[in-house]
Amino acid sequence: MESKELMQLAAQACEDKRGEDIVVMDMQHVSLISDYFLICHGTSERQVQAIARGIKQEAEEKEIEVKRFEGFEHARWILIDLDDVVCHIFHEDERGYYNLERLWGDAPTYTFQDIAPDQV
Repeated sequence: MESKELMQLAAQACEDKRGEDIVVMDMQHVSLISDYFLICHGTSERQVQAIARGIKQEAEEKEIEVKRFEGFEHARWILIDLDDVVCHIFHEDERGYYNLERLWGDAPTYTFQDIAPDQV
């Protein structure tokens, strides 16, 4: 699966679990870490965990290796490394504090509506 399709799969999984303010950052010309960062947040620990579970389940169903899955227990910032796509699922209280969108401000940024599979 190409990195763009993987990013769309993860973004749709976030949307399906009602992740809020879904943002995708195109990291291809900014960093060697991954092709895309996907960032969203939930309003409770339970929702943050549900979003993370949804992404992990979708990836595993497509036989995509989940390289890292961190932060699930505390559900304040869960990181899911799918190699070409790194997903950051925040609790809404933490998202503004870490402000990854500002930290990686050089990267082109898209909303879920911009990258939804039926839009591309």
